[in-house]
Amino acid sequence: MNPVFNKWSSGDWRARAAAAAASLSALLAFYPGACTACAQAAFAGERGGLAISAGATASGNYVQYGERKMIAVTGFVDADTRRRLGVEAEGRWMESRQTASVHVETYSIGARYHFALGRFQPYVKGLAGFGNFNFPYNLATGRYLVATGGGGLDIRIARGVYIRAADADYQYWPRFTFGAMSTLSASAGIRVRIF
Repeated sequence: MNPVFNKWSSGDWRARAAAAAASLSALLAFYPGACTACAQAAFAGERGGLAISAGATASGNYVQYGERKMIAVTGFVDADTRRRLGVEAEGRWMESRQTASVHVETYSIGARYHFALGRFQPYVKGLAGFGNFNFPYNLATGRYLVATGGGGLDIRIARGVYIRAADADYQYWPRFTFGAMSTLSASAGIRVRIF
């Protein structure tokens, strides 16, 4: 099979279901009717609103292809509502500690659920997107569907500034050229509220 460009087939129901679930979750996060009892009065601290944050992390990654251990940099943007639902978009570049010129980039977007416990903000997320994979010795590249599940913990250290103390992700590549593949990552970094 030629790994130069591998599109997932129209009959792959798992890939379609993952993409549809991520899209539906993102739409429901901002749908005004998604909240229960919207006509009821809310306390000032519980009213709707949108907070936009951006940040970056560094991570250790395990890539199943060749059992590689790589270091990555991730940039992300979070759009969170006060009702605990939000959207996260992220890009991850696994470029450091390459062997045989193998490197990976992923770009994903999806739903995020968070809640506050004082200064602590645990969260879970489900994302979908695509990954670019560079095969050994630059012989070929491929673009594949990637579904991501993960979660973590942010800790507020100042108004609008959070340490991303822990973030763990499992990425599933269902239509990788040589069979389904996964990557695991553990990250830490910083998140800053923009508005």
